[in-house]
Amino acid sequence: MTDGTNPPSHPQPEPAPGSGGYGFPPGPPAQGGYGYPTPSGGYGYPQSGQQPNPYQQDPGAGYQQDAGTGYQQDPAAGYQQDPGTGYQQDPAAGYQQDAGGGQWSPAPAQPGFTRLAGPDLPGSSQPDWEAMADRSAAERRKKRLWMLGGAVTVLALLAGGGTFFLLGGDDGQDAQPSNSASAAPEPDDSKGPAAYTATVAGDDTLLRDSYGGMGIRLGPDLKVGALGKRFQVVGKGNGNSWGQSAEPVVDVTKSFTVTARAYNSATKGSRIVMSQGDGESFSFELGVNEVNGKQAWIFRVQTGDKGAAATTRTVTAEGLNMVKTPTLLMATYDADKKAIALYVDGKKAGETPVPPIWQAPGPLQLGRSKHHNIWTGPWQGALHSVKTYDMAFTAEQAAAYKEGKLDPSPKPTHAWLLT
Repeated sequence: MTDGTNPPSHPQPEPAPGSGGYGFPPGPPAQGGYGYPTPSGGYGYPQSGQQPNPYQQDPGAGYQQDAGTGYQQDPAAGYQQDPGTGYQQDPAAGYQQDAGGGQWSPAPAQPGFTRLAGPDLPGSSQPDWEAMADRSAAERRKKRLWMLGGAVTVLALLAGGGTFFLLGGDDGQDAQPSNSASAAPEPDDSKGPAAYTATVAGDDTLLRDSYGGMGIRLGPDLKVGALGKRFQVVGKGNGNSWGQSAEPVVDVTKSFTVTARAYNSATKGSRIVMSQGDGESFSFELGVNEVNGKQAWIFRVQTGDKGAAATTRTVTAEGLNMVKTPTLLMATYDADKKAIALYVDGKKAGETPVPPIWQAPGPLQLGRSKHHNIWTGPWQGALHSVKTYDMAFTAEQAAAYKEGKLDPSPKPTHAWLLT
């Protein structure tokens, strides 16, 4: 900084032969570095037997010389030289040079100044380019692994999502097999526990009863699978496609209703959704049978011993799409009216009077029925929302159940494979 006038010009002479350059002594720098005093006076100071530094400014330029300290810079410039330490930086900059080792260290606090915080300045550090390159390569490898893992997960989900048949929701809309379809909510009367599981904890072959304590043991080829937020079982249509409770579930001497959602994939033959009895014959059976040479939904009860044809009563629903069509089935027995009825997708298919139903020994069956000591009607397709009630639903209640609008008062006695 100057006093506002241009300082006088002093032309710079050529360096003397053998010298180290303008204002520098010949030979290598003295130990201690630039700006440190040396026995010869240090760089920037006149040396014995040598011309004075041509950069020495006269007092007229705003600097004054003091024989005791060398050169003292104008206070307006902010720097003061001290023979003991070299140069002391302006206190506002916060660093003081140490003549002993060339390292800058924080200067002591000065009145009226606040030293800026920050790390000590390194002498001459260079970035570790190799380490930085290694870190960058490691980050790229990590990113590629994450992307590869996500792609594998998506492919695995897509591959497993289409394993099972998808059934229709409560609104009656058909649901074709799809990897991303989700089922509609259950009717209000059948909502199970919030953390629902299809099987008993620790046993994935025993269906859990949401309203009673009657599990259903699954055969080797009746498997549990996910159906959106629901669960279902899928049968292969062979002798191992069955499930069986430990004890009878329905009291056939009193009014009852049984219901299930079914997806039949068999094009011919008898296919039983559920029945009860494991003796010589069944008490009741609900499923598919051939009527007049074509498949039809049927509900049949046994009114006499040993399953003789003359002692059975049947209600049928003919002329419907039977194959790969999600269907809600409901069968009732009204003990007061002594009549059975069959409902398909909430609509009454038929009703017929019956004598008292024969109480065959044995438990509830899924996917098969006993005829003259022979298991028949192995289920091929999917089943879910299997329930029993200790009352006979009316036509109005059956329709409301289909729409998911059934009054919550009728509670199932047993239920499996819910939401």
